[in-house]
Amino acid sequence: MARLDLDLLGKSFGDTTAVAGVSLNVGDGELVSLLGPSGSGKSTVLRMIGGFERPSSGRVLIDGVDVTHVPPERRPTGMVFQSHALWSHMTVFGNVSFGLRLRRVPREEIAKRVEATLELVGLAGYGERLPNQLSGGQQQRVALARSLVLEPKILLLDEPFASLDQHLRERLRDEVRDIQKRLGITALFVTHGQDEALALADRIVVMRDGRIEQVGQPGDIYAAPRTAFVAGFIGAMNMLEGAITDGRILAGGLHLAAAGSGPAHLAIRPEDIEITDSGEDGHVTVRRMIDFGSHVVIDSSLADGSHLRLQTTKGVRVGEGERLGVRVRHYMVFAEALRDPIRYRGAGVDMLPNMELNYA
Repeated sequence: MARLDLDLLGKSFGDTTAVAGVSLNVGDGELVSLLGPSGSGKSTVLRMIGGFERPSSGRVLIDGVDVTHVPPERRPTGMVFQSHALWSHMTVFGNVSFGLRLRRVPREEIAKRVEATLELVGLAGYGERLPNQLSGGQQQRVALARSLVLEPKILLLDEPFASLDQHLRERLRDEVRDIQKRLGITALFVTHGQDEALALADRIVVMRDGRIEQVGQPGDIYAAPRTAFVAGFIGAMNMLEGAITDGRILAGGLHLAAAGSGPAHLAIRPEDIEITDSGEDGHVTVRRMIDFGSHVVIDSSLADGSHLRLQTTKGVRVGEGERLGVRVRHYMVFAEALRDPIRYRGAGVDMLPNMELNYA
């Protein structure tokens, strides 16, 4: 196991800043996901940790040792790329053993370690096959084995499942999580898929424009996003533009209690909207109903034409054009006049206890 520390890490390409002063501490055996849209700098951070990009500023420390200028082959890290990057002319055994042979590990030790690692990733008996004889998922397992066989202190995964279908992607991410926990290895996982981050990570680092927006456990980031960007990026969220005046926010025809004043965003999770007979907080017009089996999502419009998504229990049936009353159980308000977002509950009456968010 190992500890990783990033100290004001930065990277520029000419006049373009890809990463701007990222600082992060990753503990022994922790799996941290770098999550963000394309161009947020997450893969560049990973490549600087692995030594494949040289930082323009800042430091990378592993177990307190500065490895910022150490070449990739001499760092205690293992990298799994989005593309499998397997040598097509080599067998599975040849691909996995390549790094060990470069290190001049004895032949008997190579055979023993490769066999054990292939068994770990579910490929026991596949050593003599060529990459073109494997499925996409099996090829990615070989790429994972090639990194693990070197016994790295830190495992780096750069969107390794992006090219796989959803079912296989879900199965492999569960396997990677299981392997990572069994080995107790420290790992960083880059993804732009929020579901992967929520399912895999001990902590999530949300990035935007080369900077960290928020760091926290998956449940905390989902329930208490620090910024409007994080609120909209993690999980489904209705984000309505509005304004606060006289102790209430008006957005999309909804009138809800809110502190502060001036322009603001009203953020509501689809599952926090209840269908009622009275229309306590407002009314919506059904545009479309989407039945997922386990739950139903209702695509609707508010009085001013704003889009609003509701999530309700299975079995609910509504028709296009039907008018429904709604009550908002929980919501968040993001305003420039507020230092931090505030969360509210009920019909917009009470602020949640201890939920005014401070991020000093």
